[in-house]
Amino acid sequence: MPAQHELSITRFIDAPPEAVYRVWTERTGEWWCPRPWTTPVVEWDLKAGGRAFTVMRSPEGEDMPHDGIFLEVVPNEKIVFTNAFTAGWVPQMLSGEGCDFGMVAIMTFEAEGGGTRYTARVRHWDEEALKAHEAMGFHEGWGQVANQLAELAEAEVTAESQAA
Repeated sequence: MPAQHELSITRFIDAPPEAVYRVWTERTGEWWCPRPWTTPVVEWDLKAGGRAFTVMRSPEGEDMPHDGIFLEVVPNEKIVFTNAFTAGWVPQMLSGEGCDFGMVAIMTFEAEGGGTRYTARVRHWDEEALKAHEAMGFHEGWGQVANQLAELAEAEVTAESQAA
């Protein structure tokens, strides 16, 4: 049951959770934002309280930094982060541009058959923030990046099985 003020996407990825998690955490710059955007900077300390910083770059070269922290990291199972704080648990004043609302993102990697049920849930402080995120193209954008993640994880598993 979705929480109040929650948006979510889910995908079946034909790769085990370990592979999906590895691509999610180690190849982030390749799938993090919808193409043709890129992610030239990924500075992550994958632990509770660790920094979660990325820079997304538009095709025109405009940089959009996103700073936050990880709240929970369970390898191969779950990653939770927020933009409400920066490293050191410092409350963050949001800029009023781009993603200017507080949120908590919960990513789960659940084994399903021989693959993974990947789910990304984003909880917002209020209905206004949810509607703003939805209007930014949440379903299209987060859906596209889930597809990009799936492509990379599935290709990695295919390459490994061909090499064996």
